Formats: sequence, C-alpha cells, structure tokens
Amino acid sequence: MTEQSARRRSLLLALIAFLVVLVIWQIPDLNGLLYPFRFFVTTVHELGHGLAAIVSGGYFVHYEVYPNGAGIALTGGGTRWLIVSAGYLGTAVFGAALLYAANHIRRVGLLALGLGAAFAAATVLFARSLTAILAGGIAAAVLILIGWKGPPLLTIFVLNFLAIITGLNALLDLWGLLNSMGDLRVALLGGVPNDAYSMSLLFPLPPVVWALIWIALAVGLLALATYYTFRSPRQTDGD
Repeated sequence: MTEQSARRRSLLLALIAFLVVLVIWQIPDLNGLLYPFRFFVTTVHELGHGLAAIVSGGYFVHYEVYPNGAGIALTGGGTRWLIVSAGYLGTAVFGAALLYAANHIRRVGLLALGLGAAFAAATVLFARSLTAILAGGIAAAVLILIGWKGPPLLTIFVLNFLAIITGLNALLDLWGLLNSMGDLRVALLGGVPNDAYSMSLLFPLPPVVWALIWIALAVGLLALATYYTFRSPRQTDGD
C-alpha cells in the first residue's frame, strides 16, 4: 500500500468512527449503545489521576468506577495540582495520543495488544470495585483479542473509535461540569470535591475558571492531534 493510500484509508476510518459516534449521540434511543464506553472513559480518567501521582513521586492506592459512570481515584503524595488536572486533561491526552498512534503506527495489532495489556495490569493492580474490574477487564480483553486476531482495518477502526469517543467525552464532561458548577451535587460528589473544585482549593481561582482552562487545553490537544495525524507526513515503523 502506498503512502498516499495509507493516509486516505486512515482518514476514512477515522471519519467513519466520528460519524458513528455523532449519529449515536444525536439519537436518544441509541444513547444506550454508548453506555459501555462511559466506563472506558471513566477508567481512563481515574488512571490519569493515578499515573500523575506515580510520575510526580507519589503513589496510586486504587480507583473505583460506579454503575452510574462516575469514578474516584485514591492517591497519596506527589504533586497535587498535577494529579487533580490529570483526570480531564489525561483523558484528552489519551484520546489525542491514541488518534495519532492509530494512524501512524503500521503494526496497529501490537498497539492494541500493548494497550490491552496496560488495561489488564491497571485493573489487577488498582481496580477495587466490581464495575471497575468489569470495565477494565472487558476493555483489556477486547483490545487484546482485536490486536491478536483482528484484521488491520478493523483494528484501526476500533482504535480510532476509542480515541474519538474518549476525546469527545473529555470535552463533554468538562462542558457538563461547567454548566453545573453552581449545583452543590456537582461540587461535592459523594462528599468528594470534583476536580475543578479541588483545583480552586489549591489555587485561588473559581472552579468555573479551571473548567474553562481545561476545556481550552483539551480542545487544543485534540486539534493538534488531528492536524499532525492527517496533515503531517505519515510515519511508520519501517516494516
């Protein structure tokens, strides 16, 4: 396959994935089809908190995902502002990075296998609720199966779909947070401050300002990923 045809194939698959997500989101009766992906996005969000704790010198205790799609991560030590920001921004970074990688790495099967193995390890090490275990376990199994047995076109489509739905959810979650900022139920979920509220406790800016900052950063990350995925020269692993 030539360089040009490979780029066109990747672009077409990404656009199909985007249209699938967009259509499902616009039809209320089909919204339930996206419900399983809500758990995937929440898992990425909570793992973002945990990873930020680890890389900043702290530690990741565990995370939980609830049946309504919400989640919580328990960490210790580390750089607090980085840990708090890494939930929404980490989700946006994951979506942007996966979009780029899925369309630049030729051995997409290995990418899916590696991602599945990472989810499996994170689930075993840190998941501490039944929903979290199921969400992480199913995501790991699907990614490993697709990476192992799936044809490249299907693998690229699935990875693009996950990248798009994760990136869009990061933005939608931030927008929902922004619109509900005055609701005390949002400020304190289960007695735990939400991320924007937590940042306002660390830095003297209103929670709504932090939500706006994260929205701007998330949009920028996804825009850069889209540009460098489809406008910059395609890179491969030389295979």
